[in-house]
Amino acid sequence: MLAVLAAVAISGACSGPATTADTANEQDQAPAGTEQTMRIRITTGDQDFTAVLEDSETARDFASLLPIEVTLHDHNRTEKVADLPRRLSTTGAPDGADPVVGDIAYYAPWGNLAIYYRDFAWSRGLVPLGRLEGDASSLATVEAGRARIEIVPEN
Repeated sequence: MLAVLAAVAISGACSGPATTADTANEQDQAPAGTEQTMRIRITTGDQDFTAVLEDSETARDFASLLPIEVTLHDHNRTEKVADLPRRLSTTGAPDGADPVVGDIAYYAPWGNLAIYYRDFAWSRGLVPLGRLEGDASSLATVEAGRARIEIVPEN
């Protein structure tokens, strides 16, 4: 026990007081969990939906396509889907996901975008992209047709 106390005392003495440079470096680093968020807007007919994208390789690749015009179709009375102009990177993506209302995902096997207005089961190849803000239930009433997806400018 005495050896442990001595080791703690020595390590504390060796570290010395924090310098102004050390304090400045600590202040420059963002606190954990405060990564930058990217917001997008999905406009369909007379409805606008805002979403926050995840901080992932696939979500960043999706954002690189924006702004984009897509055609939304209803799929399985659960989600709105749209073809994308190219496949997205799935580097570091999970094997699948269990989507809930409001989730936006990339379905890698088909290469399409999926926006959920109903819960669905875990699906292999489904990669989370982000989440709609607010109530997503009105997405169910969106007719098949054109939609514009764009990045919301930062204020």
